[in-house]
Amino acid sequence: MPGVTDGWTLLIILGLAAVSVLTRCFFFILDRPWGFPPWAHRALHYAPVAALAAVVVPEIVMAKGHFIATWQDARIYAAVAGAAYYFRRHGVLGTIVTGMAVYLPLHLGLGW
Repeated sequence: MPGVTDGWTLLIILGLAAVSVLTRCFFFILDRPWGFPPWAHRALHYAPVAALAAVVVPEIVMAKGHFIATWQDARIYAAVAGAAYYFRRHGVLGTIVTGMAVYLPLHLGLGW
């Protein structure tokens, strides 16, 4: 019958809801402040950089699930120009503008 939910689906939904509520309320349930150990606190400083690298690097070096095999790819030149700007001036907005200023003419003009 369409529209009928079986018992396992309801059990899984209730279990996921309970886990979600428990993990979100965990810090309110405790009677004393809870902190990270020093090694975990130190590791969290690297998490944003690692996450950004995990997203950006495959986008630069891969196309359609395979490594790019040619130097005629605008993303490579845009990434190098953006990185050069960042290491020279340390500005995020300038890095984005520089990368796009290199990427767009190569991509739209030359079709790379």
